[in-house]
Amino acid sequence: MNNEQKVEALLFVAGAEGISVEELSNFTGYAKPAILTMLDNLEKNYEVNSKTALKLIQTGGTYKLVTKPELASILEKYFDRNSRSGLSPAALEILSIVAYRQPITRIEIDQIRGVQSGTTLQNLVLRNLVKVVGRLEEPGRPKTYGTTDEFLDYFGLEDIKDLPKLEKVGEDSELDDSDLFLQEFESKMNLNNKEK
Repeated sequence: MNNEQKVEALLFVAGAEGISVEELSNFTGYAKPAILTMLDNLEKNYEVNSKTALKLIQTGGTYKLVTKPELASILEKYFDRNSRSGLSPAALEILSIVAYRQPITRIEIDQIRGVQSGTTLQNLVLRNLVKVVGRLEEPGRPKTYGTTDEFLDYFGLEDIKDLPKLEKVGEDSELDDSDLFLQEFESKMNLNNKEK
């Protein structure tokens, strides 16, 4: 594995949030000038390689991998199909975590779920069920997420305060945080929707 592959892998897992030069330097141990050179090389490689669907961009101090503009029509079809379909269990799980713990970062969601949530979280943002509500004042300035008015409409709520209260689970419970959120959220929301 070469140095650029490490940087590219970090860009990939950072997803839509992107990653700063400082973070890349911290994770890899490479100096910032070396990181900038690697990013420049990656950007050029993506530009000249007609067989890749990706390109590297810089926005707001972060670098991220995105799809090339000429692929927009096929991606619009994909996201249009997904926006009309129901929510996956992973999406419901993330929604319930965001709803009860907002504002919350993607990393915090990942820690609760125990798996990477970036793609599903981004789909929820595209569906306007979740939005960026701020940034933390810490290295990398991670985005924080919260629910939207569309979320309230989708679940038939007047206000976020109308969310059902979560029951406390004892220490001897076999449920982890994500199971608790998902089961409670689904059962309470199904009950509420049946009553309306």
